[in-house]
Amino acid sequence: MQVPSTSMRGGIVIRRAVARDAKRLTRLVRGSRAYGGQYAAMVAGYRVGPDYVETHRVFVAVDADDAAGRVLGFYSLVLVPPELDLLFVQDGMQGRGIGRLLVEHMMSEARAAGLDRVRVVSHPPAEGFYRSVGALLTGTVAANPPAVAWDRPELEFLIQ
Repeated sequence: MQVPSTSMRGGIVIRRAVARDAKRLTRLVRGSRAYGGQYAAMVAGYRVGPDYVETHRVFVAVDADDAAGRVLGFYSLVLVPPELDLLFVQDGMQGRGIGRLLVEHMMSEARAAGLDRVRVVSHPPAEGFYRSVGALLTGTVAANPPAVAWDRPELEFLIQ
């Protein structure tokens, strides 16, 4: 079992996810408006399982003032090969700095793990966000129908 670690800023706590968070994270992914329309098929059957949470460095941002610990967003850092696998912010909470806070936390975790770079294969509409928080465009990942019917930007965070 992983030992949860936490950090706090501005009423938002970032803590290590635990297996019992998996269903909430799955709902956040599947319910994301960013994956509506042409992108809906990509997340329709997606599942963040307890085994995934236990295997990778998954962190959740929660509202410190909410007794239920409402999840505002989360990310998953895969160490081998180094990749930001998932990053989602709850609909209605975007534009409040939560994504930026999650990226800063991810960079700190990557640095602590001894990584010098972290790859991101981005959802096309999220490319601007990743670039705004310091990721560099490195290429394009070709479509892989039927699950992913569009090319996706490939970016990289340099860890210093």
